Amino acid sequence: MARAIRRAQRSAELAWLITGPLVLITLGLTALVVNRSVAPPVGDWDLALIFLGLFLGAEMAVVQFEIRRHHFVVTLADIPFVLALAYLPPVTLLVVRVLVYAFVQWRRGTVPVKAAFNIALMAAGTACANLVVLSGGPIDPRDPGTWAVLAVAVLTTDAVQVAGVAGVISLVQGRLAPQELASTAVPGAVVAVVNTTIGLAVLVILQQGPAAYLLLAVLVAFFFLMYRSYARSSNQHRTLTEIYDLTGAISDTPHDGTLPDVLLGRVRRLLQAEYATLWLPAQGRHPEVLLSARADDKGLLDVAGTPESLRKQAVETGQTVAASAKLGDDQLRTQLREHGTKDAIVVPLRASSAVIGTLEVAGRLGDNLSFDPNDVRLLEAIAAHAAVAVENNRLVDRLRFDAYHDALTALPNRRRINQALEEAVRVRAPGEVVAVLMFDVDGLRDVNDSLGHAAGDQLLAEVATRLRTLSPPAALVGRVGGDEFVVTLRLPNAEAALQLAAELRGQLQDPMTFGSLTLDVDTAVGLSLHPEHGSDPATLLQRADVATHSAKALAGGVQLFDLALESRSVRRLGLAGDLRRALDNDELEVYFQPKVTLRDRRLVGVECLARWEHPTHGAVQPEDFVAVAEHTGQLARLTEVVLREGLRRARQWVDAGRPLSVAVNLSPRTLVDPAFPDRVDELLQEYGVSPDRLTLEITEDGVVDGVDRLLPTLRRLYDLGVHLSVDDFGTGYSSLSYLRRLPVHEVKVDRSFVQGMATDPGDLAIVRAVVDISRHFGLSVVAEGVESELTLELLEEIGCDIGQGFLFSRPLPYERLEAWLGAQTDAEPTPLGEVRRLRAVG
Repeated sequence: MARAIRRAQRSAELAWLITGPLVLITLGLTALVVNRSVAPPVGDWDLALIFLGLFLGAEMAVVQFEIRRHHFVVTLADIPFVLALAYLPPVTLLVVRVLVYAFVQWRRGTVPVKAAFNIALMAAGTACANLVVLSGGPIDPRDPGTWAVLAVAVLTTDAVQVAGVAGVISLVQGRLAPQELASTAVPGAVVAVVNTTIGLAVLVILQQGPAAYLLLAVLVAFFFLMYRSYARSSNQHRTLTEIYDLTGAISDTPHDGTLPDVLLGRVRRLLQAEYATLWLPAQGRHPEVLLSARADDKGLLDVAGTPESLRKQAVETGQTVAASAKLGDDQLRTQLREHGTKDAIVVPLRASSAVIGTLEVAGRLGDNLSFDPNDVRLLEAIAAHAAVAVENNRLVDRLRFDAYHDALTALPNRRRINQALEEAVRVRAPGEVVAVLMFDVDGLRDVNDSLGHAAGDQLLAEVATRLRTLSPPAALVGRVGGDEFVVTLRLPNAEAALQLAAELRGQLQDPMTFGSLTLDVDTAVGLSLHPEHGSDPATLLQRADVATHSAKALAGGVQLFDLALESRSVRRLGLAGDLRRALDNDELEVYFQPKVTLRDRRLVGVECLARWEHPTHGAVQPEDFVAVAEHTGQLARLTEVVLREGLRRARQWVDAGRPLSVAVNLSPRTLVDPAFPDRVDELLQEYGVSPDRLTLEITEDGVVDGVDRLLPTLRRLYDLGVHLSVDDFGTGYSSLSYLRRLPVHEVKVDRSFVQGMATDPGDLAIVRAVVDISRHFGLSVVAEGVESELTLELLEEIGCDIGQGFLFSRPLPYERLEAWLGAQTDAEPTPLGEVRRLRAVG
């Protein structure tokens, strides 16, 4: 605001510096005209009064036109000016114009410095016009030469005014660019030519006698009626079009905080205002927002063009507050004048019955324009859409926050910790480690049992506050379990991680007071490090958890993970019973990853992927629980769980008129079972799914190692009509003879080659060879691990058929997949049902 005040003061000083010379120039030119004129400088005052009325009417009347979506405002003052140059003496004309212009400036409430400049500039232009007329010789309204003199005089006046305005702008804001000067001067010149032509036509008509006056009056009345009808229709059409465009832009704005940028710039231009402001008071987690788009500034400012009193009145009453020459009362207009604003509209934003903020415009551009009731209704319509968009943005932000944060402590939850670890691993500098410090709060059960769960929650909240306060600024602190907290950050080495863990543990041991009770709370800290102990978040968290359990038995309470702490056989033995219970209790979840045709971006199917969130170990890697299932005889149950869920969803998609294929991974051990094809056939019939909607994927290694034993089962599945796919192709020891013998329909290129093909010519050559071989045998090719636009372009270039990967979507649970389908794809009807096509990639 201080900057705006200084800028206004500087503008005023520079305007006065120009106004003084303009007055001197006007006086000098007027004296020159009087000395050179043979006619009296002051004529008939009755005629002067007539022109006083004509000038006053022309200055107050504004004609607006819209041509090819460009808005033009035209004043008619040049028409009586042509006549006055012909009929009035120079001094009379100058006095009449100064009086009229001074009255108009006062009527519009123009600030004194600006009013003085405008009057001086107009007077200088009039004096120049008088000098041109005097130089052109005697005035004869019937002589074309006189018409040319009058036209030059009017255009000279307009040129002086453009030069004066350009001079002020250049002094205040810097040199005008040629295109900016042209955009100001050319429309004004066009208007001056049109008005001058009309004025000359009127001058000629007036020479024809009283009968011509009647004809002129009829023409003026006809023009008035025609323009009024045009203006009403044009305003309605323009308003509806602009509201439609604005609401469309608001609806298309993503929920990423860019709504004010889209909204305010358009509102300011739509209502031709100097300021457009969005104010949202602080509410819950949302801080106060005060942003404005201003006519002369790029980007948004944290200032407003309206006084705070109007904003508070709109919020308290829930009603629109407007003040201008046509709106509001004297008290409101006084408040605006004290604030340095000529007019403003403040509309409350409503969400249900509550007012959540205001949408404001201030300072209608144009000295002779001000906000009217139509502008109020327009801004109220916009505010209704803006309020919905603001509330939707807040709702999405709240849902996003809830999805990634713990409800009790407001700390990031496991999902957010996983994301942070992925990012940290990706940007880790050479020589650094990504440290995961897991804190397990001892004695929480005792607190819950003795003092109640409310006290336990208070204890956890206090631990969360201390960890957040004590941890380094670069650390991310989260809660991943009932009494487990995680601190993750990048550090120079393992020694620094151990030192930080010991320091934090020691500071957490300070007594915690709850009412009249003081508790000594201890924690055990386990550490895991990337890259030494793993590269994926689940492994790092699981191994930090293992170290935490070991730390409970240590005097120091801090333990760095070591492979000796985790016996894989013991862990798998423990997981075996847990997996059985998970299968019994339907705790395994099936995620779906979309498969998309690369040529036309059509969604053709999904791959079904089992996920298991272990209550103690967290997310268990699929390779771990699949291995447990294989060694404990639970593989058939696990496979059937995934098959049933995939076929059930496939049936639902068929019923919904948008059929999708489903793909299920098989272990080689499953194919050894001779009863497996019959079971697949039973499930297909049970869910009523066509066999060609099911793809069974077998790893390349599993097929090659026992191709002779697996061929009978593969052929029976093939005969059922089920599609078969060779997964992870390229990582084993495939040969053309094996590929020729296998009754398969599809080859999936391993993700390691796909992800490297954009940077490694060897990987690119392997993928290209796989595509060529597959085409030779009439097989379709699926590329796994598509994660970049460059990889996508290369795959399209070499003719790969289908892709799946994070560029399109991560594996999603069914509900989120449905949301993804609605958000990222469009429906395309076909004779076989609805097909989903991706709107965009990335």
